[in-house]
Amino acid sequence: MGAFLGYRCSLCAAEYGPRDVTYTCPKDGGSLDVVLDYAAIRRLASPASISASRELSIWRYLPLLPVDDPGHEGTALHAVGWTPMLHPARLAQLAGLDQVWLKDDGRNPTASFKDRASAVAVARAQEIAADIIVTASTGNAGAALAGMAAAAGRPAVILAPKTAPPAKVAQLLIFGARVILVDGTYDQAFDLALEAASAFGWYCRSTGYNPFTVEGKKTAAFEIAEQFTMMAQPSSAPKAVWDVPDAVFVSVGDGNIISGLHKGFKDLLALGWIERMPRLYGVQSTGSAAIYNAFVSGGETITPVRASTLADSISVDLPRDGVRAVRAARETGGAYLAVSDESILVAMRDLARAAAVFAEPAGAAAYAGLVAAMRDRLIGRDERVLVLNTGSGLKDVRAAMQAAGEAPVIEPTLNALKSSLGRG
Repeated sequence: MGAFLGYRCSLCAAEYGPRDVTYTCPKDGGSLDVVLDYAAIRRLASPASISASRELSIWRYLPLLPVDDPGHEGTALHAVGWTPMLHPARLAQLAGLDQVWLKDDGRNPTASFKDRASAVAVARAQEIAADIIVTASTGNAGAALAGMAAAAGRPAVILAPKTAPPAKVAQLLIFGARVILVDGTYDQAFDLALEAASAFGWYCRSTGYNPFTVEGKKTAAFEIAEQFTMMAQPSSAPKAVWDVPDAVFVSVGDGNIISGLHKGFKDLLALGWIERMPRLYGVQSTGSAAIYNAFVSGGETITPVRASTLADSISVDLPRDGVRAVRAARETGGAYLAVSDESILVAMRDLARAAAVFAEPAGAAAYAGLVAAMRDRLIGRDERVLVLNTGSGLKDVRAAMQAAGEAPVIEPTLNALKSSLGRG
């Protein structure tokens, strides 16, 4: 475990000890950043020592995390992270770029990026001896918690809107979590999870509320830096510093993933393990664009919207980590883009056919954002760009069928086959 010093409020900068608070700032409700002792981490680890590790999961970065190894080796809890980074030439050509990298977090144990946050949250729950863990989720965060809790043998309660895709609800149930479908929005489920945690003494994992979720999600930044260096600078010699892409594109709902990436790259920069920050580009659906609206207005005030998008994983009325999410793009010289559901469906097809990556709508939104950025000339052709897919398309087969189209049904004859093939 890295030297965990305590917390700092992202709004008022008030500082707290490790045992003073649990979730948000008592003064203004601001999201808390975990504060680590960078000098102590430098004494414990280096890019070279981490690259020599045989641990192929988020736990290879244990010196940079505020939790201990949770144990349960040989389970899904020790299989989170170290997801593949691809370098698909055809996708780069399609996007109009010389080089594109694609990190596929749909390969995590429960098929989404949210496994990172849930693994660290479960480790924290163990350390503080929390009996029951609860979260609100549109599906992915809940599935991630259910899976990680099952691996650790801990009970979990998931509150999800009843509109969550059936495949995601099936995951929640099969892992043995207590699943309650709420006849309302994600935001209403979120508020209910907080109320239940307070009333019953449960440990709340909900995104943008629990500070350890960002600590799990920042591990993707560590992997991006390490893997990008391996691919962009292939050499057997150990590296004193890691390289990073020029720009990273990621979809945004509550804002916690982009905040986690920002925190991870800031940790690496403070340690001297990278020499510069990549520009972070957040991508929202036009039907759920509260953070985009705040960014383009030039401020940090997050005004709720009435979210309506097929990308359920980023369908949020009031993003709970909106301020840090705005800063992630602004402080790195990046930007926010809003893309239509139609362009997300096109992006799902393009990722599948040019890179063989089956992304759910929220994951494909990141690539749709890159297409929009190229159209708006925010990215140069020669820049090194990484797109982060946050979830598998198997999470939402209905949307995948919208993107791919229906297969024809024919009689079992050669003439019928010829006729069908003749129609394209």
